[in-house]
Amino acid sequence: APSQQKKLEERLDVRVIDRSAVILDIFAKHAQSHEGRLQVELAQLQYRLPRLAGIGRELSRLGGGINTRGPGETKLESDRQVIRKRITDVRRRIEDVRAHRERARRGRDEEHLFLASLVGYTNTGKSTLMNALTGADVFVADQPFATLDPTTRRLDLGGSRVMLLSDTVGFIQKLPPALVAAFRATLEELGLADVLVHIADVASPELHAEMKTVDAVLADLELADRPRLVVFNKIDLLSDDPSRRQALAAEFPAAHFVSARTAEGLPELREALRQEASAGWRRIRVTIPYESSALLQRVRERGALLREEYGETGITLEANVPPDLAGELRGRKVPARRA
Repeated sequence: APSQQKKLEERLDVRVIDRSAVILDIFAKHAQSHEGRLQVELAQLQYRLPRLAGIGRELSRLGGGINTRGPGETKLESDRQVIRKRITDVRRRIEDVRAHRERARRGRDEEHLFLASLVGYTNTGKSTLMNALTGADVFVADQPFATLDPTTRRLDLGGSRVMLLSDTVGFIQKLPPALVAAFRATLEELGLADVLVHIADVASPELHAEMKTVDAVLADLELADRPRLVVFNKIDLLSDDPSRRQALAAEFPAAHFVSARTAEGLPELREALRQEASAGWRRIRVTIPYESSALLQRVRERGALLREEYGETGITLEANVPPDLAGELRGRKVPARRA
């Protein structure tokens, strides 16, 4: 409690910080984007505001009588006003940044690309795995909360198929309420994902507890029923303990075992993502008039062409396409049928 923290500082004559303060300090060091820094500042301000009360009770003894305010109490109220004003300002700036990001997201949505989001406990290797799959250059460090800012990259699945892969902040048990509030909008973006890829550190002695923490956070975000792939990362650390992998494979028969560091298991994971992205695709045969070049280009970019035949009035295509594109072809009354 803030009052206990204050008394300890007075007795020990050293700065005393609790678990929440430690996590906030780590977040502050790792925030790289403008939005990330604003979110951390908001969390720090929300953390400090109630703690002014305990300090204020001590300061109020320095002066003031009945129906009067001592100098400590006056200073306390002034500090509260400054922090509340700053909280309002930071929230407004966060909303401005999110509005800009929302416009960028709508631009991506127009491409109708399948989105997979990496989730997991902190320091399970999500960013390393993202780099290994996409060839991106996402910041990686062997430390908690190295990633605070959502990062999205394109993943080439082969056969002209492309999907989006996103990485976000790692979860942790008993995350401070101030951080939950500050980062909730970021976490809620997981709701945009078509599939969640749960990355777990297979070598962690607290593996099951960490996985339960992730499950609890996703349930709180109402994402417990979202399609999910379970991926055990860092299997290169199990070379001396093959029985652990066997036990986990029996417990999670659909899980994937990979090493982002050595690339073991990545081809199989990539294929699993390709299958998820292709779920619901339809094989179509359509004749597109030559003058509908934009539609023809979309089919070539977003679908998997199997055959092209050039006729007098247009090009007859046989292709596998995502559901929304198949619907667009029907809406334009282009002759189509299931292959």
